[in-house]
Amino acid sequence: MKTRFQYQDQDFSLSQLWDSIVHEGESIAHADSDMEIFIRANIFDHNSFCSALCFMILQKLSTRIMPVETLSIKINKVLSEESPILHASMADLLAFVVRDPACRRLIHPFLYFKGFQALQCYRVSHALYNLGFLDVAYYIQTRVSEVMSIDIHPAAVIGSGIMIDHGHSIVIGETAVLGNQVSILHSVTLGGTGNDFGDRHPKIGDGVLLGAGAKVLGNINVGKCSRVASGSVVLSDVPERKTVAGVPARIVGESGCSGEPSMKMDHNFFRK
Repeated sequence: MKTRFQYQDQDFSLSQLWDSIVHEGESIAHADSDMEIFIRANIFDHNSFCSALCFMILQKLSTRIMPVETLSIKINKVLSEESPILHASMADLLAFVVRDPACRRLIHPFLYFKGFQALQCYRVSHALYNLGFLDVAYYIQTRVSEVMSIDIHPAAVIGSGIMIDHGHSIVIGETAVLGNQVSILHSVTLGGTGNDFGDRHPKIGDGVLLGAGAKVLGNINVGKCSRVASGSVVLSDVPERKTVAGVPARIVGESGCSGEPSMKMDHNFFRK
């Protein structure tokens, strides 16, 4: 792919970033020989980011009754060197590196962070869902929920540059829509409020920060560059560039961050 990515104030191609990941893998294997087999299987045995991503997804999703060979046939329909999934995946990976102070290398989200891994499994399930492979998509959703405690419906629409920090107890419903550069902490729910069919889940704008334990319920809009404080329950629309907090949530001030709150990851706010 010809798309270029911003990293450490420079432009890189996907292949250049993959080369950096390989180099980081070499450093890990050199420093700790016990890690070499693991790094080899996940990184060294692959000639591209696409190949390694496919391998990672297959390892997370396969079971005895749904083996790698069976799953790979379906996944290869949507994941190739020209797939737009790769652009979104690398943007997600860079989001972790830039926003999470616990992430010190490009390779870390790829190998260890289930928020990143679950998101890539969703991206494959979403593509398969759109091609009409509904049951395989549902299988991936269920398997990810079992393995990683992250439940994302394959019909949900999610932009790129997403960070799911800690990646535990996340629920994103069927008709939810997330923009680009959104940051989500653990135990966030983007859910409905009843058993009605149709469009019933939240719409999250670009650059939004969703604090730990936040519940955003119903077909409502959270405007771009807004913040939802930890533990809040949002039941009505949130204007752009505002901070909401409480149960039910109400506006307590501006979003307080220059640019996109999701990039700053600043959860402090001052009440009016």
